Amino acid sequence: MAPAEDDISIDEKRVYAGSAGRTDAYVATGSGIVRVSLSADKIGAFDMVARDAARDAAVLARGEGSDLVAAATPDGLSVAAVGDDPDFALVDDEPTVAVGVAGGRDGVIVARENGAVEHVEFEESGTAVASTTQLGSVTDPRAVDGALVAGAEGVFQAGDGGLTDVGLDEARDVAGSGMPLAATGAGLYWLGNGWMTVREGVADAVAADGDGHAMAVVGGDLLVHADAGGEWGDEAWEAAELPVDEAVVALGYGPGVSVAVTDAGTLCVDAGDGWRHQVVGVRDVNGVALAVVE
Repeated sequence: MAPAEDDISIDEKRVYAGSAGRTDAYVATGSGIVRVSLSADKIGAFDMVARDAARDAAVLARGEGSDLVAAATPDGLSVAAVGDDPDFALVDDEPTVAVGVAGGRDGVIVARENGAVEHVEFEESGTAVASTTQLGSVTDPRAVDGALVAGAEGVFQAGDGGLTDVGLDEARDVAGSGMPLAATGAGLYWLGNGWMTVREGVADAVAADGDGHAMAVVGGDLLVHADAGGEWGDEAWEAAELPVDEAVVALGYGPGVSVAVTDAGTLCVDAGDGWRHQVVGVRDVNGVALAVVE
């Protein structure tokens, strides 16, 4: 891996962050969690910050320097404070397959290997768990985002009363920020008067920032939602050309940036002027989450 964190001086880091600020991308992989520093579309240092297998990652933005990054691992939910030296530690011992922010600052929704779905809240300071609420169960859960959970039997919505089946089949990924979106084995869908088809084909991943921007992988192609005056049908999406010919397996958003990570371990970032990329040297990529650092 290069350049490593230790190879960049303090002055270089300050110049690198600049006025655009710094956003860290946490890439969950089968060999651990890689953190990649971004400033707009400039890709900086990257390093392995956890060496246990991670199946998913999510960032809980709480403000005032208390943001958390949570990772779904085969050994349980692992949590660290966002910062220069994140120290991941297990907060439970139930094997976990997916994690997503529940909405607001109150916690995350966790999908367990056995299908159980829980709402986990944390203490106001630190990473200690304050409470865990059982929401229900989903057959073969695969992804969580916002209040949506993707599973083999479709999409489910988490609420105060538990889980509600909201339709579709074989959901592989969901985006719960802004317009609800779902990636399934049959295609990409948006929630209008029921689930509406964007495009047919095998859809493997989807992400949204809650402000009208979205990306999806359908039939191996990366699609980007264009500014279409609130439209979400097929005509509102266009194919994106990445600088590498590799399959995209994980998508994420940060302030003003879109991130796509490939199966070959290449991280691509777009801040509005086209895609830049950096090989970060990992395989078995399972997810990505972005955290504002400065």
